[in-house]
Amino acid sequence: MASLQLSSSLYGEPLSKSTMFMGMRAPLTFSPHTLSGKHLHSRNQFVVFSKKLWGLEEAMRIRRERELTSVTKVKRRPPLRRGKVSPRLPMPDHIPKPPYVGSNLLPEISSEYQIHDSEGIARMRAACELAARVLDNAGKLVRPSVTTDEIDKAVHQMIIDAGAYPSPLGYGRFPKSVCTSVNECMCHGIPDSRQLQDGDIINIDVTVYLNGYHGDTSKTFFCGDVSDEMKRLVKVTEECLERGIAICKDGAQFKKIGKRIRACEEKNYPPKRSTGLDTWQAMLSLF
Repeated sequence: MASLQLSSSLYGEPLSKSTMFMGMRAPLTFSPHTLSGKHLHSRNQFVVFSKKLWGLEEAMRIRRERELTSVTKVKRRPPLRRGKVSPRLPMPDHIPKPPYVGSNLLPEISSEYQIHDSEGIARMRAACELAARVLDNAGKLVRPSVTTDEIDKAVHQMIIDAGAYPSPLGYGRFPKSVCTSVNECMCHGIPDSRQLQDGDIINIDVTVYLNGYHGDTSKTFFCGDVSDEMKRLVKVTEECLERGIAICKDGAQFKKIGKRIRACEEKNYPPKRSTGLDTWQAMLSLF
């Protein structure tokens, strides 16, 4: 550290070169001149001033260390960029298709209650079990350098091999057979050429159409070494899901499901303002 040369105006007379403040821990030495009166008073002022300098520099050093530590902990990821979307995959003619395929119009919501008999419930269960198996196998493909387009092709093939139709394909104008939502993409992401990166999280949403029923399921997977903040977000989200499922029963109101989920969310991520989007805000702050 460079030395600090004292001004001769401090005592009103020249000081020797040995009269310096050498860094934070170096001793203070004065010229051999005898100090008395106002000179002694000035010396006391200088000692107090040097102590203040030492304390200020120490505080700045501690602050710099904290700033460096905080920068190391908070590693912001680059924003998600859209890749190239490949052409729509073909479907075999023998596989039954849902009624909306071939139209850009979305199906209308039924105005009547749907009551399913035992056969309908069995078909519904079969469709959901197939969707769960496909989702589990799709999750095994998640690793750095794999593209979401590759996951889409694998899911597409698994579904048609089971004699089912990938429900997202052709729903409205959706061009793919599965939804892949990476990082800050909330839902219904379109698979493309982007490679998964170490530390990504990806939600894979699989829906199949089998024997007249749709089976729909999704799960968020970790890609490589994921941060603790991201792991906590996924854990809390899964807990919210389980709380919502637990309230489902005959006669349960939909609003009670949402209320239970909201309570779980706010317990883990206390809202700073009442927006209803606190979980998503917490997620976006991780990137």
